[in-house]
Parts: sequence; C-alpha cells; structure tokens
Amino acid sequence: MTFQPPPRLPCAAADATTRGRRHRESAPLHRSEYQRDRDRIIHSTAFRRLEYKTQVFVNHEGDLYRTRLTHTLEVAQIARTASQALGLNIDLVEAMALAHDVGHTPFGHAGQDALAECMEGLGGFEHNIQSLRLVDKLEERYAEFDGLNLTFETREGLLKRCTPEVAARLGNVAERFVNGGRPTLEAQLVNTCDGIAYNSHDVDDGLRSGLLTVAACRETELLGPLFDEVERAHPGLDERRVIYEVVRRMINIQVCDLIEESRRRLREFAPASVDEVRAAGVDLVDFSPEMARQHRALKDFLYHALYRHYRVLRMVRKSQRVVRDLFAAFMDEPELLPDGALRAVADLEERRGGRGRARAVADYIAGMTDRFAIAEYDRLFDPKHLT
Repeated sequence: MTFQPPPRLPCAAADATTRGRRHRESAPLHRSEYQRDRDRIIHSTAFRRLEYKTQVFVNHEGDLYRTRLTHTLEVAQIARTASQALGLNIDLVEAMALAHDVGHTPFGHAGQDALAECMEGLGGFEHNIQSLRLVDKLEERYAEFDGLNLTFETREGLLKRCTPEVAARLGNVAERFVNGGRPTLEAQLVNTCDGIAYNSHDVDDGLRSGLLTVAACRETELLGPLFDEVERAHPGLDERRVIYEVVRRMINIQVCDLIEESRRRLREFAPASVDEVRAAGVDLVDFSPEMARQHRALKDFLYHALYRHYRVLRMVRKSQRVVRDLFAAFMDEPELLPDGALRAVADLEERRGGRGRARAVADYIAGMTDRFAIAEYDRLFDPKHLT
C-alpha cells in the first residue's frame, strides 16, 4: 500500500496566517514564506559553524561522533517525517529544526553553562535566546536589515524556555511565557523531536565510544525490550549491527507514539485555527504519558551513565576553563579582540555600559567553534605562541 500523506490541518501554520517579519519584504515568488526562512538559515554563517561544535564529545575526539550539525539534521529528518504524518507545515518545521541550535556555544552544554556563569548578573546567557538574537541581529548578510528577518512563527519556535522578565524584554515573540499560551503545533513538534534525536544519538555515540555498555542499556525500560526483539529476529548478529537495529527501533517507537498521541489530542481538542492551538492550554503534539515517562527515565540514565562519566567530565572541566578564561581576558582587555568584535564591544558598551561589553564578549565566544576556541585560548595563554 502506497503511503499517502494526510491533507494539511486547518490549524497548521500557513503563509496566509503568518504574523509576518520584523522588516517588511515582498512575498517570495517561487517558494513559501517558511521555505525562505529555511533557505536563509541554511546559508547563514551560524549554521555552517554547527559542523565544528560539540554535541557530547569535543569535536576533535573523533570524526564519527555527532556534532551540533549532525544533531540538527537528525532533528529535522525526524520532525519532517512526523510533520507529514500529522498534516503540519513541513517547511516551518524544517526551518525551526535547522535553526534551533544556531545560538549554541562551543563545547555543548558545558560551554553554555560556563558562559551562563560568566554572564550571571550581566544579563544572563541561554542558548535558545542566543539563537533568536543571532537570527534577529547578529547575522550580517543583507543590506536592508540586520539578522535574517525570519517570520514570527520561526522565531517564536526557537524559544523553548524563558523567564517572564526576559520574555517582557523580548516582546511579542515571547508573549506565551507571560500569558501562558502555546506556540504553533510545528514548534511543539520540533521541541519533542529534539528530545528524540538527543537521546537516540547519545545512546549510539555512548555505546560506540565504550562509555555505555549494552548490559547497562538493557536495564532501561525503553531499550531492554528492543535488544530482546533484535536478538530474537537476528540471532548471532554482531554487536555493532545490534546497536544500529536497536537505535533505529528506538527512534521509530518514539515517533510512532508521538504521532498517535498527537492525533488523539487533535481529535479531542479539534482546534480549527492556529489561534485555537495557542489557546488550548496544553501541548497538542507530544508523547503519551507512558512514553513520556520512559523518555525521561532514559534521559536520567544517560545523565548518570554518560554525561557524568569521568572521561566526559574531564572534557567538560577543560572546556569550561577555556570559556571562563577567554571571557575574563576579553572583559579585562577588550583590546585583545579582533577588529569586528572590538567594534561590537565599543558599540554595545557605549549604549549599555558594562553589560554591553559583557554581551558583546558573550556573542563573540558563543559564535566560536570548538577548535577556534581552543586556538584562541592557546594564542592568549600558551607561551609557545610568543615565538
């Protein structure tokens, strides 16, 4: 039987219902508004840099581990599949998925935590808010405006969490964090698919690296039955292929649950428009309660078994030292910055004082790849670079 995608839902996002762009532009001729967003993201400098930013393992640890770019592409692939099955706007889903991590620092969450610590009391740092800042202001590609001038819906989908105080500063793109509303179905979908991709590829990379064991993974409620299923279907299969079979089943079982539960909720609430989705009071695209529980349990397992492994913690501590020392050096002596970053410091400092300097330094560090941050650290602190 040939697969036939369902028609697009009336409550899915559409060009006709977009809340527009920050700067007015003529409509695109041969693509949708959200296709234009997606294309601008793919061509951005920040998107290209994701290739050399850490997921779990520092970029130079090995060529086969996930980076921010491969993670992003996996999120986009999973979200596109689920979007088509649910009748959502695939172009908007892809745009959100491809842009959701462009504001991430070098060294993954370790780098973000270090930079957030440096920015405490100076305006703070959170990578999804940095993603919005990047597409709104920091990308410099167009003559008429700063940033990428994306649609409201794509920009809104980049914000997963936000305090009411920060939301008030960000304006209408963050209004749901003040009034308790929900984002589009597409944003809800990408958020969940991010978690699917995250857990799945961290299991894969953790097993590949030897930091996780098959025996430990079999003890989890989600993975144990999948290992049993693969061994029954393919007795004697080598371990490498067993892992691949388990990971693909892991993705499939979560995506199928997400689609089935979301269909159930959409039937129950029957939203007729994007506005009714926003006013629903609950997410309409999500896991079933049972799958959500298993997903959280797996995430907790990965936290203790992988992210807290001593080899990972050693990388974390070293990378955080790099971020902290770079921040301190550039704050103390902004003259150490290259010309473009120094101009940004001068501009923001003139308008916002010490917080402006800190924000410009944070922008510069957040934009670094892993290897560029390490090279900058060596140039500043390694005596061998005196010669």
